[in-house]
Amino acid sequence: MQERIRPDVAGYRLLQDRVGRDYCWWMRQAASDATLARFLETAPVNIGLLRHDQKIRGFFELDLADPQSVNLSYFGLFPEAIGQRVGRAFLDNVLHLAWRGGPRSVRVNTCTADHPRALALYQQAGFKVMRRVEEIWDVPDRLGIPVPQHLRV
Repeated sequence: MQERIRPDVAGYRLLQDRVGRDYCWWMRQAASDATLARFLETAPVNIGLLRHDQKIRGFFELDLADPQSVNLSYFGLFPEAIGQRVGRAFLDNVLHLAWRGGPRSVRVNTCTADHPRALALYQQAGFKVMRRVEEIWDVPDRLGIPVPQHLRV
């Protein structure tokens, strides 16, 4: 695992697309290049990669804006790594990083658009469901991100 990388805008968009395309990860993809560049340069985040055999297999992003409550903003595997039994070990390593600074809590948000095993994985790692929220998203067509039929309104 590699942490504290600083990808450029194109590299970050690629990570978001490779992990999140099938799960409607659209919010960062919708940001302008200038907005995303500013975020990547200034945001208090730890972005990292899962590597195996010299290839990137997944990525994570820890939001460190509140040192007492770290947020696992993004976490996932590239499609070819899913089912290879690396997700739990990857998550455990990322959570070790998240707790390293001594926060009171570490949070993660997931949704029905995420991988079907995401919630169970987070619960196995010790997360508890704190609340449920219903949202309606307006995913811009220009992003070319497929919205699964069961999520359409």
